Amino acid sequence: MNRSSGKRCQERCLEEASQLLIRIPEAELRALDETRLLLLVRLLLSMQLHVVRISTGFRKVDQMLQHLAKVDHQMVLRETQECLDSTVRAEQVPEISPYLLWLSCVCIAHNLYNSSFQILSFEDLQRVSMFLEDSAIGREVFQHSHLSLLTKLSKSFPVVLQQQPLRDGPMCYLAAKTCLQMFQLLSGEVAPLVWGEKEDSPAMQVILQALMDVILGQCCNRDTRLLAGTAVAMLINTALDDRAGAAAAWSLLQVSHSEPWLLTVGVLQARCSPTGEDGVDMLAVSKGLLTCCRPLILLSSHLDATETSLLLNGLFPLVHALCEQKMDRLYFAFEVLTLWLKKVKECLADIWTTTGVRLLPDGSSLQKELIHIIWTNAESPVSGVSDFVRGAFSLLLDLYNMDCDKFCETNKPLYFTLLKRVIKLPWECKTKYQRLCSLLPYLGTDTVMDQYPEIPTHLLKCLSTNHLSPCGSELYRCLILQHRRELCDGPQSLSRTETDLASQWSKRWRLFLHEALTSDVTLLQNNSSTLLLPCTIQVFPSAVGNLLASLDPFTPGHLHAWACIMSSYRSTTLHSPWALQGSSSFETLQLALGSADEKVRLAAVNLLCCSPKTKVAPQTEEVSMMKVFIQQNLNSDSSSFRQHLQAAVKKFLVRIRDGCLAQIRGQKSKKKGDAVHSDRTQDALEQGIGFVEWLGQLPYGYLAPGHSYQRKKTALLLLSAVLETCTDTWSPDKKKGQPPANMGSLVNVARQRGQWDFTCRTKQLVLISCLEDSTNEIRELSAGLLLRYFPPRFPDDVAAALLARTKNLLCSPRVQEAQMGALMMKVLLQKSEDQLEDCRNNSSIAVSGGSTHNTSSAVKFLIRELEEHYVATKADMMLAARTKPVHGVLIALQRCLIETPCSVYDTLDHSLTVEVLNLLENLSHLLLGVLYGDLDASATEKDALPSFCDMGNAISSLIAQSSGGDRGDGEECVLLSEEHSLVLTCCWVSLKEIGIFLGSLVEKIYSESKPGKCLLTKDDLMRSSRIFKNILLKCRHWGAVEGCCVGFTKFCTSLLSNSDAEISDIPAHMLKEGLQVVESPRLTSVTRRAAGLPMLILCVVSAERPCKSRPLLTHTMHSLLQTAQTPLPENWDQTLDLPQVCAVHTLQAMVRGSGLGVAVLQFAPAVAILSLTLLSSPCWAMRNAALQLYSSLCSRMLGQRPSSEEAGPTQHSMSPTAFFLHYPALQPFLLGELRGAAQDLQNPSNEAKLHLQPSLFPVLTLLAQLQPGVQDSSETLSDFLPPLLQLSASPIYSVRVMASKALVAITPPSDYMRILIKLAAQLPGPEERCCHNQLHGKLLQIRAILEKALYLFSAPSADLTEVLRGVEVSLWLVTAAQRCPLVRAAYLAVVDQLRTFCSEAYLSKLCDILNQEFQTPQKELQIGLTSFHKQTVHFLCADLTWACQIWDNFSRVNPELRLSLVTWLMDGRGLHQRSLREVIQRMLQIKEVW
Repeated sequence: MNRSSGKRCQERCLEEASQLLIRIPEAELRALDETRLLLLVRLLLSMQLHVVRISTGFRKVDQMLQHLAKVDHQMVLRETQECLDSTVRAEQVPEISPYLLWLSCVCIAHNLYNSSFQILSFEDLQRVSMFLEDSAIGREVFQHSHLSLLTKLSKSFPVVLQQQPLRDGPMCYLAAKTCLQMFQLLSGEVAPLVWGEKEDSPAMQVILQALMDVILGQCCNRDTRLLAGTAVAMLINTALDDRAGAAAAWSLLQVSHSEPWLLTVGVLQARCSPTGEDGVDMLAVSKGLLTCCRPLILLSSHLDATETSLLLNGLFPLVHALCEQKMDRLYFAFEVLTLWLKKVKECLADIWTTTGVRLLPDGSSLQKELIHIIWTNAESPVSGVSDFVRGAFSLLLDLYNMDCDKFCETNKPLYFTLLKRVIKLPWECKTKYQRLCSLLPYLGTDTVMDQYPEIPTHLLKCLSTNHLSPCGSELYRCLILQHRRELCDGPQSLSRTETDLASQWSKRWRLFLHEALTSDVTLLQNNSSTLLLPCTIQVFPSAVGNLLASLDPFTPGHLHAWACIMSSYRSTTLHSPWALQGSSSFETLQLALGSADEKVRLAAVNLLCCSPKTKVAPQTEEVSMMKVFIQQNLNSDSSSFRQHLQAAVKKFLVRIRDGCLAQIRGQKSKKKGDAVHSDRTQDALEQGIGFVEWLGQLPYGYLAPGHSYQRKKTALLLLSAVLETCTDTWSPDKKKGQPPANMGSLVNVARQRGQWDFTCRTKQLVLISCLEDSTNEIRELSAGLLLRYFPPRFPDDVAAALLARTKNLLCSPRVQEAQMGALMMKVLLQKSEDQLEDCRNNSSIAVSGGSTHNTSSAVKFLIRELEEHYVATKADMMLAARTKPVHGVLIALQRCLIETPCSVYDTLDHSLTVEVLNLLENLSHLLLGVLYGDLDASATEKDALPSFCDMGNAISSLIAQSSGGDRGDGEECVLLSEEHSLVLTCCWVSLKEIGIFLGSLVEKIYSESKPGKCLLTKDDLMRSSRIFKNILLKCRHWGAVEGCCVGFTKFCTSLLSNSDAEISDIPAHMLKEGLQVVESPRLTSVTRRAAGLPMLILCVVSAERPCKSRPLLTHTMHSLLQTAQTPLPENWDQTLDLPQVCAVHTLQAMVRGSGLGVAVLQFAPAVAILSLTLLSSPCWAMRNAALQLYSSLCSRMLGQRPSSEEAGPTQHSMSPTAFFLHYPALQPFLLGELRGAAQDLQNPSNEAKLHLQPSLFPVLTLLAQLQPGVQDSSETLSDFLPPLLQLSASPIYSVRVMASKALVAITPPSDYMRILIKLAAQLPGPEERCCHNQLHGKLLQIRAILEKALYLFSAPSADLTEVLRGVEVSLWLVTAAQRCPLVRAAYLAVVDQLRTFCSEAYLSKLCDILNQEFQTPQKELQIGLTSFHKQTVHFLCADLTWACQIWDNFSRVNPELRLSLVTWLMDGRGLHQRSLREVIQRMLQIKEVW
């Protein structure tokens, strides 16, 4: 088996070999000569060692060995023993065979007994682990040599823990894993060493101590610590006596102590000294005990306290404490909570037997604590936590149900209490629907629907919102499943047919689904068709008839719904949809395929192509319609349409392919005399093969240079579908989607007919011409098809012409053309390497550096070209920018070295790698020198990088020198000259490509590195780091910085993952230098948010492995916060960059960095307080940076706001309670800011000054974005309400608006009516003196709360009546007596919310007042009058009678009102009512009106 072959190829080869071996009868294997059988066993063992890193391959080989063990078990066991335990060395047995010599060099036991190697290497541990886990014979061997292996482990562990790279890297992880496997798989051999009467196992003592050191924080790798905890728990589980195991488990629970303690496990002891308080030690111990310990140990009591148990009284306090800790460990904490609940469920019967009482009685502390943990963490921003919380909630409900059933408790009040709490949650809350799904089986659909009748309405809103559609559709699925279950289990279940069941579904859900399918909202329409329809037809198959009966193909929206229903029916069931509506089905399908709406056409073509059975070939009508449809839809502008079309065509082709293969198989199995069947088979084959041939030819007619991008892209996608589906090309990188094993038979049949010649020369040339297309998508698609499906070699004439063209394009100054040349070079490298070799041999320029014979000629050619470009650039920059601009060769090098399947070690040697590194370093210095205007400046450690003006002057000076100085005397031009653009493009694009190439090269070198062999030394890496540092810190061009960051992140990731401490410290050293630059004062100004310095720091920190404790992130955040908090100097200069400003910009980069994820959220409170505090800084740059930081932080803490296209809520999905639970330090700070601002309003000074608090509006914005929720009495946020209510008097309009939104988010829904009554009672009478700002603010708050409250309290109540009375009494606020139009508009908006509850007399009076306003001419300009007019038009036109009256008087109203009416009309309103539409048309046609 080829060692360089890919993983998929190896797995496939091993699978084929395994099948061949298993097919050989056992009798034939027994008859095999012993020598041959021995050779086969040794070959398999050799192969097993070779694939030791591929678990699936290792298991395949082990299956073959076990098959041979049935023939001669002793031989296989003996040879495995030889492989693992041999002490034979070459000098002891000179006659040893070459195979055994190689085998003995790699065997593990050679290190187990050889005194010259006292510790296990990484490869040894890897082999031991794999043989323990996946080899039955290997475990049998280790049962006899377990003492030697334990001794070796005991000697290895201390050495590993002494070296930081080893203990934090994979070595320590593998050592802990090996211990776990031994304790689990060899428990019978390990137990006597731990639980014996005499302490006679020093090896186990050392191993236990080492594992506890790892758990307690000596290792920074979180995964290793968790695995070590599991290993110790597994060791405890080996106890032969449950009481001894329980004592050890209780001893291990001391892990929560902050003082040193002693662990006792049988005869073993370990001294434990906690090194930190990160909580990972408690995680490791609790997870290990819950995972490994048997129930008798978990239910054991502590000493003489028989009423206690390890599970309930020992582990639960630990789990509860973990769930209250920092967010970066919350995922693992709730994983442990879920494990605890599962273990409690498993042991519930024993708990009842022991205690004799209920586990979760109503009102018990355990029940309350569990509900509190689950309820408050359901909205956690940590990825994955919400899934664990949902699982924990379901487990809790199940436990409660079992508990009640056991003790005959039939009421089960907890379910109804939780249902009420869930119903009170706003519809925007995602957890609302998840909890309803969990409660549904215990309450039933009737109870849930009766208590929560708004479910259909809220589900429609969920399906119109992207992030809520999955949970909404899941609730719908649970509801109909439970409904069917109840119908089938009911008293009349035996007499009910599928039609009866569908009728019951239709009564409750048909109108809901019809509305969703025919909606004008695209998102609702798509989600209902993809999420609701399939489960509906799956649960109620006969419901399809009810859905189709309500559709009319000629009604807008119905045609799309029809296609979706038919498609879902065809995909879900095994029946053809064409029989549902008879002959009209194809007519309706033709209508849908020709629709002008792309959504309808996609739904129709999906119906045409899909089928649950792929071997069912398309009918003749389907093939004909498909041909017409494809030709009519090649020029679509929508990328989504093209992708969906390709997917549909691929389904259609799979049906044709599998149908033809079925015909061929059937033809072989039928008798020769069956002529009728033979004719049908030939017709089916003719149709299928003919369609594929037609579709294979069609794309080439649209790939000529004159065709549009849309046609080319669609054609290539269709061609890709044909080649992927209808050829026998096997793709090693794909696990699914491979061609059938007998695909060759179909290809041969097609070839015999003269068809399916997909790779002829003409087609190859057409695709080669696409390599020069102006769009990279066309180029990449064409190159992919050429490399994957066409012959492995180009014809010599084609290759020669392509090479010549490639050389010219690589030297083009246009970036696009250089990218074309690079792609061509990559294709040539894999298709015609001989041409490149001839090109190299014919050249007179040699490449220095003694490359080996394996070095690729293409890479050598490109390195030579790069050297030529560097020499040309150094000699004449202007000429080089036109003829040898560097970046083309750099892109080609990256493609040939990084993107090709060959190993970099087969392409480069160390000397050639150093050659490349020298060229990259020289080029970066040269190009930076051009931007500096001084070729020597970039080589120094000068921090004062040039400004954009300096760069422009440097390039202009270079151009002037090149042209003899004529440019300097002319008139200055504001546009960049062609020469200037060429030089600037050459510099920044080349610098960007240097960074990308260098980082990718280092990443590939280390990913393919082998023990003892690496192409890069530490000095080489230090030089590489300086290249990155120079580009990031000395180039201001953002394109170069951003591109370089891609490579620099790869560079840092590779180095930080290295086990060599000197190499892994290089990124940390660069980080230290970067932080020093941040802290040092600047003599220049670096615009664009501190240029590349924040990106340098971000790249290093992002590259840190997430499984570690992230010490670099912690140090960086503390350093930046400290720098940003430093007071400004007294004589600061606003023209220069301040260290504090640079630190804030760097913090913003850290917060925005996607690579850090939620790891940065542990610093969110400190960063938020800092940014809000800095908004009061006297320095504008500081305020600007702080505002940007605060905005980025809010997006990170709350998640991205749903876009307006989704028609989703304006708030984020985290409630105030959850927000302050995760960020508790923010609550007192934000409350203090609000109280300070409110205090300023309550105690105004006599001076007529506007007192501003810069942090007020950002604080209100943050609170307003929170999702209104239900707060418990213990978690009330009532302290926020008084200042928010007082802020209604703010003189700043935007503050009043935002305060009203924040008030809604903070107020519990149960307090809505109380606050509304209070605010309505404060509305002044016509004679009372009032502040207009405060009045306007109160009206805004009333309107905002009403908008939410009316969703919850749709029926009139006494409280609502009182609010309504207070509003109606204040009618004067809309009259001319109220001089402020903004107040009048706000009052009218409040009345609009209450329109359905107002009396007819009040509304009539209000209408008269507004109509009079329309007739009254405006005497003076008033601020806010336009808003009042718009609100008036919106209010009046909502009633048909009033709207007709207003439009009848259109010619008599003032021009401002006419404009408001026309604006209302342009918004799409007023055209749904026929009578109003006629009035509007008549008035607009009257010439005198205008």
